[in-house]
Amino acid sequence: MSDLLMELVRCYSPSENENPAVQLLSGWMLAHGFHAWIDEAGNACGTRGAVDAPHTLLMLGHIDTVPGEIPVRVEDGKLYGRGSVDAKGPLCAFAEAAAQAVIPDGWRVVVIGAVEEEIATSRGAYYVRDQFAPDQCIIGEPSGADRITLGYKGRLLVDYALRRPVVHSSRPEPTVGALGAAFWQAVIAWTDQQNSGQNRLFDQVIPGLRTINTSTDHFYDTVELTVGFRLPPRLTPPQVFEAVSAFAEPESDLRAYSTEIAYLGDKNNVLVRSMLAAIRAQGQQPGFVLKGGTSDMNVVGVKWTCPIIAYGPGDSSLDHTPDEHVSLAEYAQSVVVLRHLIEHLGQK
Repeated sequence: MSDLLMELVRCYSPSENENPAVQLLSGWMLAHGFHAWIDEAGNACGTRGAVDAPHTLLMLGHIDTVPGEIPVRVEDGKLYGRGSVDAKGPLCAFAEAAAQAVIPDGWRVVVIGAVEEEIATSRGAYYVRDQFAPDQCIIGEPSGADRITLGYKGRLLVDYALRRPVVHSSRPEPTVGALGAAFWQAVIAWTDQQNSGQNRLFDQVIPGLRTINTSTDHFYDTVELTVGFRLPPRLTPPQVFEAVSAFAEPESDLRAYSTEIAYLGDKNNVLVRSMLAAIRAQGQQPGFVLKGGTSDMNVVGVKWTCPIIAYGPGDSSLDHTPDEHVSLAEYAQSVVVLRHLIEHLGQK
């Protein structure tokens, strides 16, 4: 089993508290043939290959996790622990494959463990986006060792607040709670209309009522809602915000935030073809995945025009769960796939 994977999973690193894990990974890369450093955003960075190489493969993982420690242990060939799937497994596979590979002439491989991917800031990826212009990019997220992720949906969060003077409960006017519920029901009706004829889940708008609360100071009643949207490529966050604003009461307050545009990559480009070949070389039949969440692919895909995919060991249905674990055999397989990809960069 990989010492790096075990050590990094043991190093608890929830968002905004990643530095010990960043130090661990950057130190490991320095000891394994990388030029390694910690950048101004706090990301762990390492490169192999000529510094002035004309072509760059950027392998962008994230080193932070959601909160909640899980006892780290190995059972039945599986490593349990927070981040084993999302996404220290993919990140360590990047680092190990790049360390083992013979880097082809004309290429450099950059491995980055980005900070704050699990919170709305995505500080690490936004910094990286402005520092590099790679020829190819792989995002470190669980896809399974024999599958390639081509796209992630977009995201929008909307806070809705309505405050009205208290009236006696015998009066016929709807309460603020009822008005908040009516806003949510209008959102559902609108998304049902938008999803008509869209059979693929990736192409549908998925709304979620994250919170709804009422409160009073005995002079004013207030209702507050947070509604989340997972968005298909055909709808941008501003378009959705404009549409749902029409359902709000005139005196309400609406705030849009945590916006990401959906990203959908092409099946037919040099990076996808190379990954398919690398998976097949291990005797596996590759497949494609589209994800309903977001990742750093959404952040860099807005600016970078190069081929981008996501790849890594693990079952994404275990993301953020108390049972998070990764198969060590699958992890090892993903390292071999990635090493094959790196060593065949530039080949037709």
